[in-house]
Amino acid sequence: MSAPLFPASEDFVIVDFYAEWCEPCKWAMPVISEVLTHFDEKIKLEKIDIDQQPQLAAEFRVMSVPTFILFHQRQEIWRMRGFDIAPTMIRKIEAAILA
Repeated sequence: MSAPLFPASEDFVIVDFYAEWCEPCKWAMPVISEVLTHFDEKIKLEKIDIDQQPQLAAEFRVMSVPTFILFHQRQEIWRMRGFDIAPTMIRKIEAAILA
């Protein structure tokens, strides 16, 4: 796995796989900002442009964008293709963190 995705092994990192041409990816950004604000920066955000880094998209089996993957201690604990409203995403991420 790529080191930039995991600045510290104990961190929560949500990786946003996106593409510049993807309109839903642009629509998701205010939602993700709200999610990150809710978690008070306890979750780090890494953005991966699938056109610039297709090897990472393949490594993480990203088949469509946007795709969000939450990692903790370098392990995937949650994944969402597309996006939802912020309260729903927050609830799902909280469940993954507490699992």
